[in-house]
Amino acid sequence: MERKSFQLGDVVLMKKNHPCGSNEMEIIRMGMDIRIKCVGCKHSVLVPRAKFEKNMRKVLRSASEDSGQNDGAGGALN
Repeated sequence: MERKSFQLGDVVLMKKNHPCGSNEMEIIRMGMDIRIKCVGCKHSVLVPRAKFEKNMRKVLRSASEDSGQNDGAGGALN
């Protein structure tokens, strides 16, 4: 089975909803455990990496895509 790829700052879709109703979580800390923050209510939870990988469906917004949009020409107006 292929390992899921994710990184710090990604917004991921989880299998189960948070009690507030949202199932989108932002990764705010990575290590043996992963700290995720609910996009809906801003509550954070520390989850073991194995459990996180099992319950994560997909990456909705990647942190690398967000930083790439801010680079390039178009920021300066003359």
